[in-house]
Amino acid sequence: MDRATFSKYSWIDFAFSVVGVCTFLVDWGSDVWVATEFYCRGDFFWFGVLVGLMVLSSVVVQMFSWFWLKYDRELPGFSALTRRGTTVLFGDRVKLSCLLHVLQLGFLCRHISAIRQGFRVWWRKEEGSEYAVYLTHDLSMLRLIETFCESAPQLTLMIYVMLCTNKARTVQFVSIAASTTSIAWMVVDYHRSLRSFLPDKAKQGWGSSLIYFLWNLLLIAPRVAALALFASVLPGYIAAHFLMLWVVFVLWAWRQRTDFMDSVSGEWLYRATVGLIWYFSWFNVAEGRTRARSLIYHTFITTDGVILLVTWWCYKDPVQTESYALALFITLPFTYLLGLLFKTLYYCCFHPRLWRPPMRDPGLPDDLPDAEVTVRDFSIQDGAISSELLNKRMACHATHFYSEQKVLKNAKNEESAHL
Repeated sequence: MDRATFSKYSWIDFAFSVVGVCTFLVDWGSDVWVATEFYCRGDFFWFGVLVGLMVLSSVVVQMFSWFWLKYDRELPGFSALTRRGTTVLFGDRVKLSCLLHVLQLGFLCRHISAIRQGFRVWWRKEEGSEYAVYLTHDLSMLRLIETFCESAPQLTLMIYVMLCTNKARTVQFVSIAASTTSIAWMVVDYHRSLRSFLPDKAKQGWGSSLIYFLWNLLLIAPRVAALALFASVLPGYIAAHFLMLWVVFVLWAWRQRTDFMDSVSGEWLYRATVGLIWYFSWFNVAEGRTRARSLIYHTFITTDGVILLVTWWCYKDPVQTESYALALFITLPFTYLLGLLFKTLYYCCFHPRLWRPPMRDPGLPDDLPDAEVTVRDFSIQDGAISSELLNKRMACHATHFYSEQKVLKNAKNEESAHL
């Protein structure tokens, strides 16, 4: 079977790795700064909530990183790669890597490993391009998990505190806008990373990425705002609301028979994380066409958002909220509907497959749907097929987004043939 060209590691990938570690450090520093402000002002409850979110997010990300490290060590040729020095991700030092993850430093070490490997490939022109790409794809997924485990809940908390105190500085508005934009951009970055696993699919251009970014921004922002408004009038019920929806989402992920991780415990961790992501935004986890599942999800979230907004309107303080209540009550639903419109526009006019039809095997009909095109083998920049370096968990996740179930099975069978 013909091979398509797998993404090569470039200076852009290296730049994103450097920006990623800088963003991680700045985000961590800003969280500590905000937590310190809460503590110094005597707001010990908010201090505890913020620290709790930071710890929870860090633990979840470190657990994913550790699970993946264990899976990678079982890949054929891992020890040989370590001896050749082409891998920089902890190597064979299991105890050291375990200690780093316990100390919540595993994610940071992955960033450093990606920068080091990328520097060797891009600047020194050494071999190992496929492993550098491998690391960047794992980091993309880990950053997405961190975004919805920490950034989205923290953004909700920031808006909630601003509403409760009825005080808003310009820097707070800027911070909220920047955080919302960052969350939407991370979704776009993850989506672009997934598409690189399907070389037969058209790459996502800047125009397509912009529309993709806009509809995520316009859907996530009103969702977060509605949750904060509801919490501002019924703070004792927001936890119950989250737990109820989270359980429903986890069960829905289980019903879709997700298979992202290589162990039962890891898979349930993944389903629990997916439930948290779904609380804020759509995230596809199963093979096959996504239209029906996406329609069910957005119908459910739209209904829930309307309930949250109406509840806030009924229980709000008319005097305290007089200056902004009506504007929010009109703007938030309109923004969410506009986001749905942009999403429809994306799939109708800006989806990459509309600009370049996917390549097909000889003999296949021209009108075969994009989702039914075979996922082909990857040829790496360094030459030979290195199936042990192919990030199979992310590649299979990509097929969940863009392929039918039978295609996924074919891809797995082809991978097994190379082992």
